[in-house]
Amino acid sequence: MIKERFPDTKALIFDCDGTLVDSLGLYALAWPAGLRSTGHAMEPSWYLERGGFSGDMLMDAFEQEVGQTLDRAQVMKAVWSTYSEGIDELAEIAAVTAIAREFHGRLPMAVASSGPSDFVRLSLRSLGLDVLFDAIVTIEDVAAAKPAPDLFLEAARRLGMAPGDCLVFEDSVQGVQAAKAAGCNVIDVRELLEEAAEA
Repeated sequence: MIKERFPDTKALIFDCDGTLVDSLGLYALAWPAGLRSTGHAMEPSWYLERGGFSGDMLMDAFEQEVGQTLDRAQVMKAVWSTYSEGIDELAEIAAVTAIAREFHGRLPMAVASSGPSDFVRLSLRSLGLDVLFDAIVTIEDVAAAKPAPDLFLEAARRLGMAPGDCLVFEDSVQGVQAAKAAGCNVIDVRELLEEAAEA
């Protein structure tokens, strides 16, 4: 399917959350727990409406809503505690991880995520997915989160590839925009999952 639609593909780049791993439900518990540590309530639905946001983007939006600057280190410590405690509940997104496994050893592959490195690496490691990838790029490695192209440009650089030779798998509007801005081809995982459900 990939080689048929994108015959010139020389490398694959995957987003993590919502693409390789079904982590949004876990984050929807972890982020409200993190905010409770500051005395504020975040509804899981508020978080889910902003899926694809980096942590700083999410905090920017929440601080604007409550009109207060919060202790981000304290919040992230509590988010990490809840997320890591629930990691055994994490599941992979089989329609996408099957592609990663199929091309492991055949094409260079990377992960490019707006998430923090500790979270991304824990998620991948917990499902045995980390060994599939030649590079893992996270928000700490670049100047700007998606929809800026930085993460995908850095992933392509680490793979030794031109962005135009890379095919990106993404599940968010910001991620698709970032991939296109980087000059990569992109598959919207939401459409891929719809096709899998109909098959």
